[in-house]
Amino acid sequence: MSRHSGVSAHSTPAAGGENWRNTELGLLALAVLIPVLAYANVGLALDGGLPAGLLAYGLGIGVLAGVGHLVVRRFAPFADPLLLPLAALLNGLGLVLIWRLDQSERLQARGEFFEASPRQLLNSALGMALFVAVVVLLKDHRVLQRYTYISMALSMILLVLPLVPGLSADSYGAKIWIRIPGLGTLQPGEFVKIVIAVFFAGYLMVKRDAMALASRRFLGLHLPRGRDLGPILVVWAMSILILVFETDLGTSLLFFGMFVVMVYVATERTSWIVFGLLMAAGGAVGVASFESHVQQRVQAWLDPLREYSLSRQGVVGHSEQSMEALWAFGSGGVLGTGLGQGDSDLIGFAANSDFILAAFAEELGLTGVMAILLVYGLIVERGIRTALAARDPFGKLLAAGLSGAFGLQVFVVAGGVMGLIPLTGMTLPFVAYGGSSVIANWALVGILIRISDAARRPAPAPSPEPDHAPVREPSGRR
Repeated sequence: MSRHSGVSAHSTPAAGGENWRNTELGLLALAVLIPVLAYANVGLALDGGLPAGLLAYGLGIGVLAGVGHLVVRRFAPFADPLLLPLAALLNGLGLVLIWRLDQSERLQARGEFFEASPRQLLNSALGMALFVAVVVLLKDHRVLQRYTYISMALSMILLVLPLVPGLSADSYGAKIWIRIPGLGTLQPGEFVKIVIAVFFAGYLMVKRDAMALASRRFLGLHLPRGRDLGPILVVWAMSILILVFETDLGTSLLFFGMFVVMVYVATERTSWIVFGLLMAAGGAVGVASFESHVQQRVQAWLDPLREYSLSRQGVVGHSEQSMEALWAFGSGGVLGTGLGQGDSDLIGFAANSDFILAAFAEELGLTGVMAILLVYGLIVERGIRTALAARDPFGKLLAAGLSGAFGLQVFVVAGGVMGLIPLTGMTLPFVAYGGSSVIANWALVGILIRISDAARRPAPAPSPEPDHAPVREPSGRR
C-alpha cells in the first residue's frame, strides 16, 4: 500500500510540470501566430499583397520562441507557463510595428532615418540568448544573494559610465547611453534595474525586521529610525544625482519607486510608501526648478499645443511630438485606423521608440492599447504571484522588485505618452526599438522563470519508512 502511494506521489509532480509546459507551448504558438497575421495585414494595407519577408519573419520569431520553450522545458519544467508566451507576443508585435514604420516614405525622406526592424530582430535574438543563459546557468536564484554588495557597487559603476568622457553618447539632452566601438550604443540603466534589485533584495532580507518594528510614530505614520533611514537617503540622493547629471527623469523614478515597493513588501508599513513619495516629489520639484531639460518636458506636458506651435515656428528647444502623440490617440478612436493605415509616422524619429504606444493607439485604437496594457498587467501579475509562492524571503523580495520595476516602467512610459505625467525618455519593454531594453527585459523574465520554477517545484518526498521494523531483543545472560 505504501509502495503504491509512493509511486503516485512521485509521478504526479512530473505530470503537473508536463501539463504546464504543454500549456506554454500552445500559448507560444498563438503568440507567434498573432504577430505573423499582423505582419501580413500591414503588407496588405501598404502594398495590396503579402510582404516578401513574411516567411522569414515567421520562421525567425518561431525559432526564437521554440528555443526558449525547449530550454524552459528542460531546465525549468515547473516554471510559470504564461511568462514566456506573454513576452514573446509583445516582442513580436513590436517587431511588426517597427517594420511598418520603416516603410513610411515620410520617415525615409528625413535625414536621420535608418531601417530599424533588422536591428531589432537581432536585438531580440541577443535577448533570447541571454534568457537562455540565465535559465541554464542560474540553477538556484539564491546564489545571487551572495553578491548583495557587489551588485550595489556594480550598479554604481554602470550608472556613472554615461558620464565618463569618451564613453558618453549624449542624445537629445539625455546622457544615458555609452558608446561601444564597433557595437553601437548601450543604455546601462536598463541593466541596472536588475542588478540593483538583487542588492535591494539581499539588504532588505537582513534589515526587514528592524525597519518594520523599530520606528517612531508621527502624525499617524511609523517613521523609520535614523540608522535605518540611511540606505533610503543614499538611494534618494543617487536618483537625484542621476536626474541632475544625466537628465534622466525616468530612471530616477524607476529606481526610487522600485526601492519603495520592495521596502513595503518587506515591512508591510504604509508609512514607507508615503515617506518615499514625499521624498521623490520633493527631489523632482527641486531639480525641475533649475534643470532646463526637465523644465522643457514639464512644459510640454502642461501645454503641448503651445510647444507644438513654437516648434513649427522654428523656435529651438521645443518639441512637437507630445501633441502629435495626443493626436494619434484621438485619431485611433475605439477600433483604430487599421495596421499600416495610420499617420503615426508624423511623430518623427521617436515614433518607433519613445512614442511607439501612440503608433499602436492610432492603428489599433483604444481596444488595441487596452489589450497591450492587459498583457503587461498579466506579466506583472504572474511576477507578483511568483513572489507570493516563493519559499525563501530573498526570492520573494527579488521577484516583487523585478515585477514592480517592470510595472513602473510601463506606467512611466505609457503615462508620459498619454499626457498623464511628463515624458521620461524610457522605452516600452519588449515593444519599443532599443537593444538594451529588449535584452535586459528578456534577462528579467529569465530570472522570474527561475524563481517561479523553484517556487512551484514540489518538495522532495520523505524516504518511506518500512512497515515492520525488526525489533532486536536485549542480550543478556541466561
